[in-house]
Amino acid sequence: MAAYRDTDAIHTVAAVGGGVIGNGWIAAFLGSGRTVRLHDPMPGAGERTRAHVAGAWDQMVELGLARAGDDWAARFSVHDTLADALDGADFVQESTPERSEIKQALFADLDRIVPADVLVASSTSSLPITELQAGLATAHRFVLGHPFNPVHLIPLVEVGGGEETATDAVDIALALYAAMGKQPIRLKREIFGHIGNRLTAAMFREAVRLVAEGYASVGDIDKAMKHSFALKWAIQGQFTTFHTSGGAGGLAEFLPKFGPGIIKRWSTMADPPLADEALQAMLVEQMAEAAGGRSVAEIADWQDEKLMQMLKLLGLDDQ
Repeated sequence: MAAYRDTDAIHTVAAVGGGVIGNGWIAAFLGSGRTVRLHDPMPGAGERTRAHVAGAWDQMVELGLARAGDDWAARFSVHDTLADALDGADFVQESTPERSEIKQALFADLDRIVPADVLVASSTSSLPITELQAGLATAHRFVLGHPFNPVHLIPLVEVGGGEETATDAVDIALALYAAMGKQPIRLKREIFGHIGNRLTAAMFREAVRLVAEGYASVGDIDKAMKHSFALKWAIQGQFTTFHTSGGAGGLAEFLPKFGPGIIKRWSTMADPPLADEALQAMLVEQMAEAAGGRSVAEIADWQDEKLMQMLKLLGLDDQ
């Protein structure tokens, strides 16, 4: 098994895929001072990436994730072939469509082309690395590096590996992302959807059911979240929120006191029929009403402005 290039030796990153997630990663890697080589077969991919990075740069500078005046464009290149993009790369970040067959075929090419001491990280939002690395000669160096959108702002990266991934490979990926100003967490075991997306899926499941069965509107569900527990979650997460809610004894006091009520609530929860087209139409209609005429782009810009304020308030080194 090869010794892997560590964080200090990772100067050039091959970015495979330049969609929303891929472009966010490219901005983050360029902000860290590294060179990025992009391969994306979609027409106009390079122009879209340059526009994304240009739009994100001032925000990253403000957060200390990039340097003002840095000529990042000189360190970014677009390549027509995968082999050209991989030439000279010290690390690979894959952000292709979330389809097993696409990623498996790509991983087979990466296994063959990329030197065995270069780590390959996948941005997959749900797929287990074990499924993607199966049968590869260098399966040991394929890791999970799943970010959250917008990638250049949100600090979390979920890092892990498959059944054949070397522990050292995961360790180096964790160190690399941390050196970029991210807040990486280690997944101790694989599960479909990883951690963050499973938590949001659980919340969305109950939110959809409450709307579907007429308990509240989409707009009021969002208000209930953002004006109550979401404020605490931005500071300390779920477990610590309950730890501070049970009294001086913390979680040890909270669980016997409030656990029975939580268990009873769990027993009343069920899957809503999200695949039902009528329900989807109702959710979309209520979302449009809650948006109050604002476009998706307008809401996203407002979101990012608020994210900037929150990140500066909390501090990027927040634990």
